[in-house]
Amino acid sequence: MLLLSALWELLAFCAGFTVRARLGVAGVLLLFTLAVGVRARHDVLAVGTAVVLVALMLRF
Repeated sequence: MLLLSALWELLAFCAGFTVRARLGVAGVLLLFTLAVGVRARHDVLAVGTAVVLVALMLRF
């Protein structure tokens, strides 16, 4: 369980670093909104934010 938690945090760190490098502050805010949507179980918010984030990551 500890290994899974450590891997999850490493993945989150790498995703945050990549998004910040490519999109700047807007990317970090989108990533934060995605995390809030998942945590609060707001499916529309989480899916909408994920779609926007992926579209911007592919575009830039």
